[in-house]
Amino acid sequence: MSAEHQVPPPPGLIASLAGLAKNCLHLLLSRLELAALELTEVRDTLLQLTLVFAVAMLAAWFAIAFGTATLIYLCWEAMGWRILPVLAGVFAVLAVALVLWARSVVRQGKLGLTATMVELKSDRDMLL
Repeated sequence: MSAEHQVPPPPGLIASLAGLAKNCLHLLLSRLELAALELTEVRDTLLQLTLVFAVAMLAAWFAIAFGTATLIYLCWEAMGWRILPVLAGVFAVLAVALVLWARSVVRQGKLGLTATMVELKSDRDMLL
């Protein structure tokens, strides 16, 4: 056989371990980039939600204050002090409904790193 047609010997243990370490490092960097990308999306979503929530809270407080004052003024002659517990009950029900809505938004997974978690689970399954 001539020198041109010789098959190179298989890589040794050290070369194989170095290749494995290199591939693991590339995989880790890829996952970190994906996590960083998702974190920027989550940050943007949280910023939007915070701004919308702040403006909505301000508007809601004005609406509640003026609406409550108007309702008390209109109902005081007919109901007297009993209008106050009725309004307290209405606002309690409203608060519970808003908390349940917020929980449903969180459970939709918009704040979770879904793509990163799926990739990490597939990596774990592949390695095990």
